[in-house]
Amino acid sequence: MENNEKLSFYVKTPLIFVQESFSTSDEIFKHVYEKALEMGWVRQDFLERIEQREATFPTGLQLETFGAAIPHTDAECILTEFVAVVTNKQPVTFTSMEDINQKVPADIVFILGLNQPHAQLEMLQSLMKLLQDNTILEEVLSASNSEQLLHAIKKNEK
Repeated sequence: MENNEKLSFYVKTPLIFVQESFSTSDEIFKHVYEKALEMGWVRQDFLERIEQREATFPTGLQLETFGAAIPHTDAECILTEFVAVVTNKQPVTFTSMEDINQKVPADIVFILGLNQPHAQLEMLQSLMKLLQDNTILEEVLSASNSEQLLHAIKKNEK
């Protein structure tokens, strides 16, 4: 696996938010947007586009033990590729990608800021591998800072 196909290649410390207290998905999107904009990694329309896309194509995913969400948006509003990771003290409700009438309490949110179509697929595969591994997921969720979280992800890729 080439380095740029790995999740850890895209997960950058400024966009790792650990043990946060967001109460809605919009709060998460706004927080990630403000930081990514400050870093110069997204265009101004990123926030509006990710909110619209999530409303149209929900990304909540109910796993065996946890809930997750993998929001993403159009490639053209991403200037520098990233994957933002948010763990929250309390799960944040997302609509299920499998059934719009179902809600998923997401313990972890991965916001994909990718602008290469092929990278998006590889990224999703890498992400699904992590999401299906409860041991790694637990380690990621229990991380108390961004370094611990990144370390847990990297360990998974060996």
